[in-house]
Amino acid sequence: MKVSGILSGATVLLPLTLVAWAQGVGDPQRGAQVFAQCKVCHSLEAGKNMVGPNLHGLIGRKAGSVPGFAYSPAMKNANVTWNDDTLSKYLVDPKAFIPDDKMVFSGIKDPSKLGDLLAYLNQATR
Repeated sequence: MKVSGILSGATVLLPLTLVAWAQGVGDPQRGAQVFAQCKVCHSLEAGKNMVGPNLHGLIGRKAGSVPGFAYSPAMKNANVTWNDDTLSKYLVDPKAFIPDDKMVFSGIKDPSKLGDLLAYLNQATR
């Protein structure tokens, strides 16, 4: 097998490994600290949209569906429902998961921080 084939496979497997590891593992208290970078643009309060949409009721919600928020066409047409799996993939690399979305965020590469954030979002967005 060529080295380039191995490396391209590793490029795909690493983000998937991070996603799998982050799911089901996390501390919501540490996740609140990770969320500090998110709250610059996102509110947890229902109806309070900011630069980004509010995250109240995020888990189980269809992407691009918060009333009153001007989503990109990419997000509106994403056909994604937010859960641990979809959020993990999105938060690791937003532009790869939903190309042409307007969210300016490079992603969370540290699996422990991702797991903590997911644990926090599962509690705080209800």
